[in-house]
Amino acid sequence: MLIDTYGRVATDLRVSLTDKCNLRCTYCMPEEGLQWLAKPDLLTDDEIVRLVRIAVTRLGVSDVRFTGGEPLLRPGLVGIVERCAALTPRPRMSLTTNGIGLRRTAAALKAAGLDRVNVSLDTLRRDVFKTLTRRDRHQDVLDGLAAAREAGLTPVKVNTVLMPGLNGDEAPELLAWAVRNGYELRFIEQMPLDAQHGWKRDGMITAGDILQSLSTRFTLTEEGGEERGSAPAERWIVDGGPHRVGVIASVTRPFCSACDRTRLTADGQVRNCLFAREETDLRAALRSDATDEAVATLWKLAMWGKKAGSGLDDPAFLQPDRPMSAIGG
Repeated sequence: MLIDTYGRVATDLRVSLTDKCNLRCTYCMPEEGLQWLAKPDLLTDDEIVRLVRIAVTRLGVSDVRFTGGEPLLRPGLVGIVERCAALTPRPRMSLTTNGIGLRRTAAALKAAGLDRVNVSLDTLRRDVFKTLTRRDRHQDVLDGLAAAREAGLTPVKVNTVLMPGLNGDEAPELLAWAVRNGYELRFIEQMPLDAQHGWKRDGMITAGDILQSLSTRFTLTEEGGEERGSAPAERWIVDGGPHRVGVIASVTRPFCSACDRTRLTADGQVRNCLFAREETDLRAALRSDATDEAVATLWKLAMWGKKAGSGLDDPAFLQPDRPMSAIGG
């Protein structure tokens, strides 16, 4: 198993399939984009499937989330999902996406074995979406969400980041929309993920701000810790149920003590935390003909050194230098 010195066991694997993205969200990357990884640096489809197999069969991983960049840009995605679904034991598999390509891929992904999706959508306003993402693709995301629901990739979760002066007033309307459409909305505090280093703690909308805004329109009942488990989102029952809304307060209410994640970057590095500064190179091991046992041992050592927390709760936190697009959310 993947255990650290604090007794936490990682059973949730996040796999970044590419560092590329077809949006340019202001809180993620500059308008001109980034210098993408060269193709030889990326893990191949076979290497990804092998690492997932090692994680599932040797290291106790039970949940696999495919991320990016934008994972729908990975040409071999459907095949990767299908091969991972054939593993024994079969992991639960999900995908985090911006939703633009879901309308044409949702049915194929479901048929391949994907269980559900998380779709990023920060606003219901087309003009605000264009400002935030620097792309006019709002309707494509809405269509992708509907396609995911129709394909049975449920529960469809919607991830939203609120920012003052842009979409900071939209929380109640977003929740009303999610309830009408049967989506589970999750607000995420803005984290320092932007390559241009523009994040400021004193300018962020906090979990407390979000809940206060939602309470002007809805009655929220806290779900409780037993239901939450190791999930990052604190959840509230909306108006007596059955709908729920989540808040991921990574900055103001860190949940590191219950973290069960291990991360594989698009170029084959293990990260034991999204904000870790150290990485362990599994790609080099794979390409030097290391055995599965040797790769598993490297992975265990990488997780053993995991720190107690991410450091986000420290006002002096300094953003990691490595672009987050290759690491995955």
